[in-house]
Amino acid sequence: MKKAGMVLEGGGTRGVFTAGVLDYFMEQGMYLPYVIGVSAGACNAVDYASHQPGRMKLCTIDFLEAGSYVGLKSLVKTHSLFNMDLIFDIFPNKIIPFDYDTFFSSGMECILTATNALTGKAEYLSEKSDRQRLMTICRASSSLPVVSPIVDVDGTPMVDGGVADSVPIRKALHDGVKKPIIILTRQEGYRKAPAKKTLKMAQIMYQKYPNLIRAIKYRAYYYNRTMELIEDLEHRGHVFVIRPQVPVVKNTENHVEILTDFYNHGYEYAQDIFEKAASFAGWEGEK
Repeated sequence: MKKAGMVLEGGGTRGVFTAGVLDYFMEQGMYLPYVIGVSAGACNAVDYASHQPGRMKLCTIDFLEAGSYVGLKSLVKTHSLFNMDLIFDIFPNKIIPFDYDTFFSSGMECILTATNALTGKAEYLSEKSDRQRLMTICRASSSLPVVSPIVDVDGTPMVDGGVADSVPIRKALHDGVKKPIIILTRQEGYRKAPAKKTLKMAQIMYQKYPNLIRAIKYRAYYYNRTMELIEDLEHRGHVFVIRPQVPVVKNTENHVEILTDFYNHGYEYAQDIFEKAASFAGWEGEK
């Protein structure tokens, strides 16, 4: 069987769509040998590698009270739009335990994407034994510029992986993945507009990180080029793309009903396309 794998886009709380898709896949036992994720996609990736269907939904929806871990209250209280201590420490280590043992022993190649603030380039990180480092990488991958603190990983300042590589399909192909299943959190045809306000704030906040400012400036350009590449690969049958078929939610959505509907859409859509996705990946069921 040619090597198959998952490529997971981020998108803040839009990641519940991906969670719905992966939960259905996991319930069917479809675990591919490779997964790479960015931001919320990194959070989904580790839950996929730890074989924990439903965990992302628990973290993102079931424990949500408006403003508890996302929004202005969190920004004022924790200096981050998302309560990172809650998401990457209290949740995995106390309230909604992350199965580190299964993750480390699964044999799945799990890569998490962050942006190096010094170089402005993507870093593709993995961890096979250190619990704290794993969650630090996840935190870095999810640390949106301007509204979240920079995270130190191995002595290097890092921010959200989406700044440098929102959908790391090129990395997956480079790693030998011949059958990539890409889960996006935007509808077909979406193109990103330059984030002018974010850039202005970045130019003030990150003066000692000129390469990070440059990466933020050109993020939309490279994102749109990646979308063009994915659509071309999809047209030629080289990738299998799963994307929302309904209007998407905000990346900071904090209404339980709206998030639940978007999660359910991902789960139900996964049911609809499961046989096609499994066939594309060459997955024939659990042996």
